[in-house]
Amino acid sequence: MKILTTPRMERCIGCHACSLACARLVHGRVSWDTAGIRIQSSGGLSTGFEARVCVACDPAYCAQACPTGAMSQRRGGGVIVRKKLCIRCGECARACPVQAIHLDRSGEPFVCIHCGRCVSFCPHDCLEMVEVDSPARPSANQPSAGTEKEVS
Repeated sequence: MKILTTPRMERCIGCHACSLACARLVHGRVSWDTAGIRIQSSGGLSTGFEARVCVACDPAYCAQACPTGAMSQRRGGGVIVRKKLCIRCGECARACPVQAIHLDRSGEPFVCIHCGRCVSFCPHDCLEMVEVDSPARPSANQPSAGTEKEVS
């Protein structure tokens, strides 16, 4: 299984190119509100940046909390998102142990779908897709991703 890692975040300048690429290429909108990867300050401009990304939990707590099945467990960790089933209750975001699910103004959830499309848009090579044997456990130290998606 391939996962998204953030091994060189010390290089990040906070340009949000990865977030905008995700929003445009995966969700069809150019907006920070619709990105599955979110970049934020580690405490100020001089302290650097961190990437807020799904860590591919297995079991996926957000999927367990979803009352409609809009989020379902992805084989190997993480989730498959079925937007048509979502009632925008926000239970998935409340259940996420690493706060990787962002709710837009209407309550629609956005989470990394493990596609890696953001990697090539990072001008400082902060992100990387790597092959791993098993999914990551909930940890803010090594955000991860994989390859399946459904975002209708």
